[in-house]
Amino acid sequence: MPEQDDGEHEFDLRWADAATHKEPSARARMLAARWKENPPEPVPFRADPGPAARSRSSWLSTALVLGCVIGVILLLGYVRFQAPY
Repeated sequence: MPEQDDGEHEFDLRWADAATHKEPSARARMLAARWKENPPEPVPFRADPGPAARSRSSWLSTALVLGCVIGVILLLGYVRFQAPY
């Protein structure tokens, strides 16, 4: 098997994952430096929801959809009735 230069070796992901020391990402380093001087304020796990927006009731939406379906069925029936064979 011929010798290969270091640049020609295929990157082995398993070898990289098994490394004992992993360098943090640039974003992690940036946030660590920023938070060292100005730490973020604590945030609750789930914030209290604000007032809920009033939505239309489900029966109104159902009636609208059924009305549209019935209108399309009637329109298609009318077009077919009017078309000569």
